[in-house]
Amino acid sequence: MKSLKNIFNLFYPSICICCDQHLLDQEKTMCIECRYDLPFIDNGDFTTNLLSQTLDGRVLIEKGASFLYYHPEGKVKKILHQLKYKNNQDVGTFLGKWFGQKLLESSLFGEIDYIIPVPLHKKKLRKRGYNQLTKFGKSLSTILNIEYLEDVLIRNSDTKTQTFKNRVERFKNLMNNFSIRDTVLLKNKHVLLIDDVVTTGATLEACCKQLIKAENIKISIVTIALTE
Repeated sequence: MKSLKNIFNLFYPSICICCDQHLLDQEKTMCIECRYDLPFIDNGDFTTNLLSQTLDGRVLIEKGASFLYYHPEGKVKKILHQLKYKNNQDVGTFLGKWFGQKLLESSLFGEIDYIIPVPLHKKKLRKRGYNQLTKFGKSLSTILNIEYLEDVLIRNSDTKTQTFKNRVERFKNLMNNFSIRDTVLLKNKHVLLIDDVVTTGATLEACCKQLIKAENIKISIVTIALTE
């Protein structure tokens, strides 16, 4: 069986998602060199950091954490491109397990009841075939032993790209773009909202505005990346 795998790898070698070099037998998804070369974010005590500062004064969150810095020309952009547009869902699993282990070691996310992803509109979901956060969120769910709820938040419209809009423009565009399916389910619960990359925080803010419709809810946020 191992020899068959070696033959397969000879003709169809696994490639690092960052540098495109062939992976060694013990490497998976990303080579060791690239793993150590990623721009990691120091989340401090998970209450005062770049993510919490981005949302400060707009939404009240319990804890926040982002894994990697995002730069328009950097490796993280390539990683997220693989995840979102190349159907490489293994990237989500890989990052979820990695970041999930770090969150577990902090012992500060154990009291959370549910993990909730920022949703895609059904039109975009049909076109892409998957939500890029699903594998990431389910890996966090497994590592942290927290239930994953995919259909609590709903995206009501398929907005065009927000890339070139500022925070105010983004928020106006997104203000009525989300709704919450079940406020009773989230009553008195602590939820972990997850997203792929934070630029202005407008999407997370719009989602939180819906989540706080649930009575006495607490919200923490985790993202794969945050723009420098």
